[in-house]
Amino acid sequence: MKNLIHQDDSFFIAGGYGMVGNAIYKKLVNSGYGSSDNGGTLLRPKREELDLTDYNALDNWFKLNKPDNVIVAAAKVGGIFANKEFPFEFLLENLKIETNIIELSKNHGIKRLLFLGSSCIYPKFANQPIKESDLLTDSLEETNQYYAIAKIAGIKLCESMRKQYNFDAICLMPTNLYGPNDNYHPTNSHVIPALIRKFDDAKKSNLPHVNCWGTGKPLREFLYVDDLADACLYALEKWNPAIDKNKNEISKNDLCWINVGSNYEVSIRELANLISREIGYKGEILWDESKPDGTPRKKLDTSRLKKLGWEAKTELTLGIQKTIASYHQEKLMNTKRE
Repeated sequence: MKNLIHQDDSFFIAGGYGMVGNAIYKKLVNSGYGSSDNGGTLLRPKREELDLTDYNALDNWFKLNKPDNVIVAAAKVGGIFANKEFPFEFLLENLKIETNIIELSKNHGIKRLLFLGSSCIYPKFANQPIKESDLLTDSLEETNQYYAIAKIAGIKLCESMRKQYNFDAICLMPTNLYGPNDNYHPTNSHVIPALIRKFDDAKKSNLPHVNCWGTGKPLREFLYVDDLADACLYALEKWNPAIDKNKNEISKNDLCWINVGSNYEVSIRELANLISREIGYKGEILWDESKPDGTPRKKLDTSRLKKLGWEAKTELTLGIQKTIASYHQEKLMNTKRE
């Protein structure tokens, strides 16, 4: 199959220094994209260099740099606490980022655009595993509905532009992500980085117990960020929804979004035990059942992507080990800077 992108193309990676964007950047480099020998360019301006919420500044940037392809990996993200405490910021900032980038990509004649969503776009009590066709069939999980609504708007913007303007936009919906370069904020991070920091701090301080949110019963699927980067490149090179053989059973339209997940799921309690063991923490784990659990189960149906020829490769324990090693290295570098 002929690739839909080329090594002499230029790529704009929005959010290129975040966990996901950085992994995509490395994957492109390792695959020969962005090399001056091949005539390609990888563009990933830092936040202080380009404000993605500023339409005029972004418009001028497109005029100056003229990218061929765009990858939207930029977003305001966080865990349950952050989503609950800052719903306005999560909705408005994400809407601004994605609508600016997607509209300007169309206006400037971009060849291919990849928009990254999230598995939280699907209903709280969707049938398991969750199919792409389950989008908008029921109500969302309350704790992250504002972020989810912003991501749904981005998907529908891409879908509407495909229909109306034949604009080549595709969307990937990853399950819960983890890996190097994550956010380890004590209250605003996702579950894996939050647990890594919590157990690492508890070990260092020799604490007798660690408190975790909820009951520990919810089941979650996790995807190592390098696997997502691999899926992104695979989709950019190979996936054309207009000729996708995996037709949706409900809609007659070709879906421009596709799920990306792993081959396993684990309870939050099992996850906490795994991380505490890999950290080497010997104390007790206590569960605060007054705190929210979130969605009871969230497993994506990845059969469409599998039929296209892609599957995740990184097993959870190995991914956790790599992430912990990266976290310790990051802490060491920060200490040296101080």
